Amino acid sequence: MDPVRLLKELKATYDQEELYLPKEAGLNLIEATQDSTGVSAKSRDSRVKDLLSLTRFFGYSTQTFVLAVNLLDRFLAMIRVRPKHLSCVGLGCLHLAAKACEQQCDVTPGEELIRISQSGFTLSDLSRMEAIIMGKLQPQHPTVTAATFLQLYHQITLAHCTHRRDILSLEKLEAQLKACLCRLSFSKAKPSVLALSLLIHEVETIQSDDMLEVATQIQRHLKIHEAELRCWGEQVARCLSVYASAQCTKPNHRSLQWVISRRTAHTLHSSRTVPELPTIPESAWDHSSEDSDTLSSGEESI
Repeated sequence: MDPVRLLKELKATYDQEELYLPKEAGLNLIEATQDSTGVSAKSRDSRVKDLLSLTRFFGYSTQTFVLAVNLLDRFLAMIRVRPKHLSCVGLGCLHLAAKACEQQCDVTPGEELIRISQSGFTLSDLSRMEAIIMGKLQPQHPTVTAATFLQLYHQITLAHCTHRRDILSLEKLEAQLKACLCRLSFSKAKPSVLALSLLIHEVETIQSDDMLEVATQIQRHLKIHEAELRCWGEQVARCLSVYASAQCTKPNHRSLQWVISRRTAHTLHSSRTVPELPTIPESAWDHSSEDSDTLSSGEESI
């Protein structure tokens, strides 16, 4: 896309950013919660990691996950949710995000979401929760998130750089964004600033002066304060340093396992044997053309 059009799109996106930010006072309340009367930062982070595992399991996009986290944080910052309802709220946000970002044929049915996540509520509960979330947040599509800015920054950077373009991986940037969003503290950052902090961190890592200059121009174009960018840049560096360490427990979609009984396991094992098929007599081929016409005349619908 033309660089000028990209910058115009970036500015228009930046102007809408404030509409989709969670209330900071609500986020502060979550951070201050220590008892079981409300959702704490620890329980919120644990739920987001579960959503990331489900995102990977179902093959959803980064946009779906980031939107789900955005909906979750905005809802939690607005409504005091009991811990026992957090699972339903989180799954409702993921389902709404999938409907907004994925192709309709790729959206996992609610029953399957509940079954795979091993949740203890019903499809009716999930539908009611989605209606409540929709009523409170009135989400619009497309919603401006950090993933929106990250994609635009990546496109703008590549549009202005002609050398070593392949070293700036959008997939890696998105993975780093997902790691940051597993911490509640990053929900306080403006999406534009968080995404730019990630871009600068990666550009400095790969040591590209041209790309760093583009990032600086983006900062000036959006008039992002240096102190704000430096503050979040330091937090991004610390988070990614911990995330890359061996001590960090990363979300893993393989933790989603089927729980089956011994009898079911035995049945599945037995079903692997190939059944014996009856021998087809050679005379059956004499009427092959007649059978072919019969079969092609119509298929039985299921």
